[in-house]
Amino acid sequence: MSRAAVEGYFAAINSDSFADLADVFAPEVEIHTVGAEPVVGREAALAHFPVVLSGYATHDDHVTRWISGVDDGSADAIVCDIAFSGTLTDGREIRFDALDVFDVHDGLITRVTTWYDTRLVARQVRG
Repeated sequence: MSRAAVEGYFAAINSDSFADLADVFAPEVEIHTVGAEPVVGREAALAHFPVVLSGYATHDDHVTRWISGVDDGSADAIVCDIAFSGTLTDGREIRFDALDVFDVHDGLITRVTTWYDTRLVARQVRG
């Protein structure tokens, strides 16, 4: 059940179907990304992703490894290694690896934490 929520997350992100994230996010979801302020609440999270991905003509978060466990006995923790690839709106390609950690409670994502090399991404975006 927990993995289904995370699979739904990636399906929504990769297809630009951001409204579908409402089906997998808990009302109090938190999005934590390295180098950025946390995004708190389902509505804020739904608004967050179209803005973050607006500079990409194409993008794909490809999960290369899944690790599942229980963090404290009440919520599942799922760790995903990600190979991100995409094309910026100016046609340049971008690639980087990331690590996403999901907390899932009662089949809904309550927290997403994402780590990646911000310097590498900034260099690629700046050109």
